Formats: sequence, C-alpha cells, structure tokens
Amino acid sequence: MKRELQAIAVLLVFGVAKLPLEQHLTQDLRKQKMLEEPLQLGVGENMGQMGLAASLGGLRGLAASMFQLRAHLEFTHVNWAKVDSLYKLVTRLQPRNVRYWEEASWHMAYNAASHYLYHQELKPALRGQLYHDHVKRGIAILEEGLKFLPDNPRLWQKLAEIQWHRSKDFKQAGDAYWNSFQHGGLNFTERFAGFAYAQSNDPESWRKGYAILKRLYDANKSTPGLVEFLKLLEQNLHVPTEQRIPDTAPVRKGPEPQAGPQR
Repeated sequence: MKRELQAIAVLLVFGVAKLPLEQHLTQDLRKQKMLEEPLQLGVGENMGQMGLAASLGGLRGLAASMFQLRAHLEFTHVNWAKVDSLYKLVTRLQPRNVRYWEEASWHMAYNAASHYLYHQELKPALRGQLYHDHVKRGIAILEEGLKFLPDNPRLWQKLAEIQWHRSKDFKQAGDAYWNSFQHGGLNFTERFAGFAYAQSNDPESWRKGYAILKRLYDANKSTPGLVEFLKLLEQNLHVPTEQRIPDTAPVRKGPEPQAGPQR
C-alpha cells in the first residue's frame, strides 16, 4: 500500500507540473473542433472532475488503470464498498470509457447483489434489502455513465438487462432496450424492447410493445417468442379478432426468454 501511495504522489507531482501546457493545448484543440467540450454537470460533480483533472493531467488513463487493478484485488477480497469507491475514482478519471462503467455496474448489480442474496449468515430480510440496494446501485452507475455517453447503445443495453433480470422493472427495461436500438444497438434490442413492454403492467407500454412486435411480424421477422408476446398483447389490448395474427401461441416448454446475451 505504501508503494501505491508513493506512485500516486509521483503522478500528482507530474500532473500538476504539466497542467499549464496541457490546458493551452486543450484550448487549441477545442477551438479546432478536435476535442469535445466538457460535460456540464452539477457544481459538486464538476469540482470533483476538475480536481482530478488538475491533479493528474494527461496521466488520468494510467491512474484509472491502477485504481481498476486495486478494485479487482478488493473484489477477490469480497470488499464491495471498497470496489464501489475505487470504481468511482476510475469512472471519474475516464468518464468516456464504456468498459469502466459496465464493469462498475456489473460488480454491484450482479456480483455484490448475488453475494448478499445467498449469504446464509444474514437474516433473510437483510439479504433481500442488500440485494435490492446493490441492484439499484448498479442501475445508478449506468445512469451516471449515460450522462457522459447518452448515445452509447451498449450502456443502454446493459441497463435494460439489469432492469429485466434483477429489478424486474419491465417498463424501464423496455425503454432502455428501445434507446439502445435507436442508438444503433444490436437487432435483438428492438425485439426485447417489445418483449419487455409486453410484460409490463400499464396499457401505454402494451401499446408500445404491440407496435414494435406487429411491425416485426409484418416484416417477416417472426420468432416463437415474438408470436407468444404478440398474442398476449392482442389479448391485453382487446384487439378485434379480425385484426389478430393467424398464428397460434406456441406452447412453452422452458423458462421465459432471457433479455439478451449474458456475460
């Protein structure tokens, strides 16, 4: 730990020393439209970003990698609070790196949440509470990442998968899958937006799901799962018999379809 602190101190010294030159270069690049303007966040968040940037300058990527390695070490020690705090540093140092947001969220919503859910030494009520708290934390991490990368289809997809698999919020999962598809996501995200909307509890989501799945059906992109959910939506929305698709709902032989590929 002492060596790590010494290494970070060296990075801070070099970062501060090269800050004036880097600021001048950054201004020139922005004038030439070769570098994006910084994202306008809240005052507290901006101060945190500025502090890290001023301290480390162009060494932010190296520092982020160091903190990520430390986070992995804490993961092997099952120290979830430390993992979360270290990834906060990583994502603030490199906020436009999709992989960091994804990893941070995965650790909270899946690894930490599952650890507490199956922790037999804890009381069932506490296990359930800790599970839900860490799922929410995983969702919050992705939502924060989307402030920096609102057009990234992968972050939207990962958000949808957590909302489908972990929190069972099908309306929000449908919205996230649809956003992923609208921003160039994989083709299955369109279908799963419809599937998620079909399983929600409000008529507005049913109508969205029906519009998506009926369009795919009419485009000859039907699958057994699509037919199944489309038949369910026809029933929920009271679609007139003459307007319903002629297919018979398939008989389910296994568990419900899963929302996209799993990591």
